[in-house]
Amino acid sequence: MSHPAPEDPGRVENQEGLGEAFRDLSTWRQRWEAEKAFAVPSQPTGLKGRVSALFKRALDPLVTALWKRQTAFNLSVINHLEAAARTRGDLQEVRHDLLRDVQNNHRRISHLEAFKREGFSDVMRHSDSLYAVVDQKLDRYRRQSQDLWSRLGSLLARVEGTESPGLAAELEEGWREQGYRSLEDRFRGTQEDIANRVATYLPFLPPAGEVLDLGCGRGEALEVVGARGLEVRGVDLSAEMVDECRGRGLTASCGDLFEALADCRQGSLAGVLSLHVIEHLDGADVDKLIRLAWRALDAGGALILETPNPLSLVVAARNFWRDPTHRRPIHPDTLAFLFGEAGFESVERLDMRPFGEEEQLPEVNLSEVPADLKILAEGVNEIRDHLDALLYGYQDYAIVGMKPA
Repeated sequence: MSHPAPEDPGRVENQEGLGEAFRDLSTWRQRWEAEKAFAVPSQPTGLKGRVSALFKRALDPLVTALWKRQTAFNLSVINHLEAAARTRGDLQEVRHDLLRDVQNNHRRISHLEAFKREGFSDVMRHSDSLYAVVDQKLDRYRRQSQDLWSRLGSLLARVEGTESPGLAAELEEGWREQGYRSLEDRFRGTQEDIANRVATYLPFLPPAGEVLDLGCGRGEALEVVGARGLEVRGVDLSAEMVDECRGRGLTASCGDLFEALADCRQGSLAGVLSLHVIEHLDGADVDKLIRLAWRALDAGGALILETPNPLSLVVAARNFWRDPTHRRPIHPDTLAFLFGEAGFESVERLDMRPFGEEEQLPEVNLSEVPADLKILAEGVNEIRDHLDALLYGYQDYAIVGMKPA
């Protein structure tokens, strides 16, 4: 069974009066110009001609009206097709322009990416070279500094007992102060860590008033408490620490802690804060500091003392003795008792700085233990918890006491 050939929508078939098929719009317009009128012969000849002319004259009103409509429609179609052809030509031109722009942009992007890669590689090579030079200089300066520091220590050892005791004492003090600063930077923790711990004590301080930081060190507590809006000042025995605090815009003075407390007007302070200081004092001096603080505090004021936690055997037997200036650890029950004896109320202990999981004793995973051994595993974990709390627990603790209102 044969199928009819598909029609070509753009083809015009041969029809009477059209002649050969064509697609050119100019040919359509020429045909329209030539055939837009219904021509009637002006001089008919013969009987047939006269009858044809008579017939055309009779039908002229009807045919002319229909023909005018047809020619108007044809004109509209031709105009539309010509406009479409122009639009198509414009769109093709726009398409060509867009394709050309896209290709040009691709070339530009490829060039920029190559330039970026090359430039980045050059910068990285240059940066690596700079870092290498800086590292070399830092290593050299570090070695020189360490060498000078060691020489200073040996010279101090030589001048001890000579005829210049004042100079020797001054050099000795500077050497020990710098050495203690290096020790604190290494083992005390970063300034950010200490600032986060100080933030724990803010809820215990009154909303207004003056706070005194005894042993302010690098000034972490001064910054945190001052940021809350309280007036805060620090006292430290280290002139270098005081200079660092002042360099950061903090209020600090160099002096004795007990003299600073004793010079405070009675009931003039909203809070007294001292972090990792009392472990450097004798037991009688700790009691004296607490009683002087009670006198200087206003009603409702807070005394906060932080110190290493001797309830952790790792702290008491190992970490505490990293600092050669430590005297002895203070049991939290003893410190709380001294607070109560001095007249403080609402005495509270805060455990600070737990050891990380990687430093603690491992725990038995009960999900991996057979059912018949789970009771035994649970008992092992209970023993582990007791041992872990005894060995590790918390590295520091603080006692917070409020002066009665």
